[in-house]
Amino acid sequence: MGSSKTEKFTEEQNKIALFAKVFGHPARVAILQHLFKINACICGDLVNEIGLAQPTISQHLKELKHLGLIKGNVEGTSVCYCIHAENWIAMKTVMTEFLNQDLTESQDCC
Repeated sequence: MGSSKTEKFTEEQNKIALFAKVFGHPARVAILQHLFKINACICGDLVNEIGLAQPTISQHLKELKHLGLIKGNVEGTSVCYCIHAENWIAMKTVMTEFLNQDLTESQDCC
């Protein structure tokens, strides 16, 4: 399989693509929604809330943490996660600028 050649694109284009990818799975969206709903760190009860196996939940948490949308702390044998507020706001800024691009009326080319 060929490489994605992400180095050919701007840092902003790569960020937007990564954000889109992380929102591209309903389990990650559900995890984020749950974290916002409880408005606190959550330790271990995502399996019951989301309804997926622990390894699957862990993989999705890893993706969200890798992108910086959540943060976690190890406390004994459990890992607690919550929304990373500063990174969430930064992501919203990037995505809002991208999504608020509008075509002008004169660009009706088709």
